[in-house]
Parts: sequence; structure tokens; C-alpha cells
Amino acid sequence: MNLTLYVWRQKDANDKGRMEKYAAKDINEHMSFLEMLDVVNEDLAQQGIEPIAFDHDCREGICGTCSLVVNGRPHGHETGTTVCQLHMRHFKDGDSIYIEPWRAKAFPVVRDLIVDRSAFDRIMQAGGFVSVNTGSAQDANSIPISKEAADTAMDAAACIGCGACVAACPNASAMLFVSAKISQLASLPQGQAERERRARGMIAQMDAEGFGNCTNFYECEAACPKEIPVKFIAKMNREYMRALAKGK
Repeated sequence: MNLTLYVWRQKDANDKGRMEKYAAKDINEHMSFLEMLDVVNEDLAQQGIEPIAFDHDCREGICGTCSLVVNGRPHGHETGTTVCQLHMRHFKDGDSIYIEPWRAKAFPVVRDLIVDRSAFDRIMQAGGFVSVNTGSAQDANSIPISKEAADTAMDAAACIGCGACVAACPNASAMLFVSAKISQLASLPQGQAERERRARGMIAQMDAEGFGNCTNFYECEAACPKEIPVKFIAKMNREYMRALAKGK
């Protein structure tokens, strides 16, 4: 198939940026979206044109690195799918495709389609871990955890930190990401000792990074490739109120 690409090109965070038009020729329908970009970049390199810069790593839908807005939707139009797992058979011959980076103040553009998501790292550093000494690994089933708590923790742990929730939200809110990380640890025995400090620290860092607040658009849940539910935002708010009440 042959496609027309409109790609955002930007040298750095200070560059104004612009959309540029490229042709994607003889694309196999079984290619992934990133493989299609690889083919386009090979063609651009042969023409002496600077290749399109984009993030990628595992290409297995696990790492969350492939942060692209495709036709106005983070990770494209397929539900529960990362860009690297979006295949070209979901497009038609002759289609025009618009490709942009995440759009958020807290995610400045590094180059073209690559953004700096280190704000997520700083939020995690503010409390998204267990630092207390819990001893060596326990034998299976030696720590009693209810199925409900285990299921909740596993659902929250599915978050890959890609930032699609931020890119989809009209307020550029990171609350779905932060709530998933807080809820995961708050549901497990190992996370109880630092429960209040974690909620206060991560939410404070989220605000300091310049992310917006949640106003219940639910765009985050719709865009999330791992389909993290917005119920975790309510749980995070309860955790924060608990931390404020305890004053820790």
C-alpha cells in the first residue's frame, strides 16, 4: 500500500516546529507502524534527508516507549494497543496519516516525535517504591493477601508509564499514571509502612512538574494501551486524604 504521512518535525524544545509531508511507498500490511516508519526513514536517508526521530525500544507493547499521536489519538485508533503493536492492515491504501508527539507542558519535545518524559521518573523517585527492609523473598503464599487486593495490585501494575493518559487529557493530567502506581503499592502488605508518605510525595511532585488536574473526561482510560481504569484516581484521592488526616 502507498500512504501519505504528515509528520511533526522539530529540532528541539525551542524550535517552532512544523508538519512535513512524506510518501510511504510499498508498505506491507503486516508491518507494524514503527516498521513502516523505519522504511520511510531508509528512503529519506537515501535522499539525503534527516530521518524522522522517534522513540522505540521493546516493540512488544511492554516498555511504553513508542509515544506517538496517530491521527489525533495517542497510540492510534486501536483500543488497548501501543503504536509498536499497531499494524498497517488497520489502514487503507491511499490513507493520509498525521503523526505527532505527546503534547504536554511537562513533556517538552526533544526532537521531532521524541519527548522528555523524565517528569514521570521524578514522580516515581518521590515515592513509587518500597524502601523499608522487608527481608529476603518470602515463600509463595506465606504472606496472606486477599484475592481482591492481589487483583487490584495486578491491574494497577499493568501501567507501563507511556504517558498516553497525559497526551489524551485536555488538562495534560498525569493522575491515571500516578494513581496506578500509588494504588499498586497501597494494595500490598509491603507498601503499608510508607503508604501516607508515598501519596503525599508523589502527588506533590506531580503538581510540581506542571501536570494538570483531573476533570473526569475519561480520555485517559480510553487512550491507555493497558486499559487502566479511572477507578484508581478515586483510590488515589482517598489515599491522599488519608495521608493528610494522619499528617505523615
